[in-house]
Amino acid sequence: MIHWHEELPFDFTDQTTDRIFTESALFFDIETTGFSPARTSVYLIGCAFRRGDMLCCEQFFAASYGEEAEVISTFIALTERYDTLITFNGIGFDIPYLKAKCEHFHFSDPFSRLACVDIFKAVSRIKFLLKLSSFKQKSIEAFLGISREDKFHGGELIQVYQEYVKSPSDEALFLLRQHNYEDVLDMPRLLPIFSYLDLLDGKFSILSLVGNEYTAFDGAKNKELLITLRNTAPVPRRVSCGYEEFYLTADGEQTHLRIRLFEGELKFFFDSYRDYDYLPDEDRAIHKSISTFVDKEHRKSATAATCYSKKCAIFLPQYEAIITPLFREKYKDKKTYFELTTEFIESEELQRSYIEHILRQLSAKKH
Repeated sequence: MIHWHEELPFDFTDQTTDRIFTESALFFDIETTGFSPARTSVYLIGCAFRRGDMLCCEQFFAASYGEEAEVISTFIALTERYDTLITFNGIGFDIPYLKAKCEHFHFSDPFSRLACVDIFKAVSRIKFLLKLSSFKQKSIEAFLGISREDKFHGGELIQVYQEYVKSPSDEALFLLRQHNYEDVLDMPRLLPIFSYLDLLDGKFSILSLVGNEYTAFDGAKNKELLITLRNTAPVPRRVSCGYEEFYLTADGEQTHLRIRLFEGELKFFFDSYRDYDYLPDEDRAIHKSISTFVDKEHRKSATAATCYSKKCAIFLPQYEAIITPLFREKYKDKKTYFELTTEFIESEELQRSYIEHILRQLSAKKH
C-alpha cells in the first residue's frame, strides 16, 4: 500500500467553514473500479482533516488488488479519532460501498457511531437558488470559483488503474492520485455553500421593511414591500429566485425580499355558513340572528362560497395560515392574504414567521 501525507495552510476565516470543519471532522472520498462492492474494489481513499489552521491530507492507495483490505483497515483506524464524516454524496455511495466491504472483510463498521454531513444532500435543497445544469462536485466548485488541474472523472480512471496494476508507471500513479487529491482538498472549500441553507433555516436578522411603488411590464402601477435581512453567514455568490408575488435576492451579508402587495377589496369567509344568510343586494353575509330583520326577498341561506364579508385595504399574500384573519378573492383559492397592519409592522415575531413562510414557499417550488 502506498501512503501519501501532506499538510498545507488553509483559510478558515469563513465562519461557515470554521463552524462545520472542526478538528473532530474528517472529509473522505473513495475511488473504486465500479459501483458494485461485490464485484469491484476500492483502490484509493483520500481524507482531509484540520489541525489548527493547517489542512492535512492522507491518501491510502492499493498498488495491487490484494492491498484493498489494508487500505480499508487503515482508513477505519483513522476514523477512530473523529466523530463526524463530511462527504460529497457519501450517503448515496461511499458509505454504503465501504459498509459492504467491511462486512466482506469482517471489519467492524465504523459508520454506525459517526455523524455524516453530505454536501451533495445539502446542495439538493438549494437547487432552485443555484440554478446549475449539474450538481456534481466540479459544478459546485465552478459556481464558487474553485479551479482544479484534474480534468478526469472517476469512471475515466478505472481503466487507468487497471493498466497501472498490470504495468505500474509514475504517470498513471500521478493521474490516479491527483483526481482524489483535488476531490478531497476541494471539499472543505465547498462549505460556504451551507450559508444559503443557514438563510433558509432562519439564521438572519431583520434590518428593515420599506414600502415601494413600481411600474410593471404592462405599465400598471403596483405596490410592494421590501424586506432587508442581514445574513448570519455571508453567502459566497449573489443568487436570486422568484415565485408569483415573491422575489428573493441574496448577496454577501444581505438578503432582499420583494413582496407584491394587493391593494383593493378581499373577502373574509365565515365558518359555519349554515348560521348565516347571504344578502345579494349588499353582496355580503350576516348572521341569522340579525338577518331575521331583513325581508325574505332580500336574503337567502348562505353557502360556503357566499358566506363572507368584504374589506378594502392593503394585503400581503400567503400560502399557509401564518397570520390571521385570512382574506381571499374566492372561496376555493389556496392563496390567502392578511392585512398589512401596524401590528405587523411593529412585530418582529410576526415578520419572522412570515419571512420563514416565504423562504419555505420558495424552497418548495420548482424553478
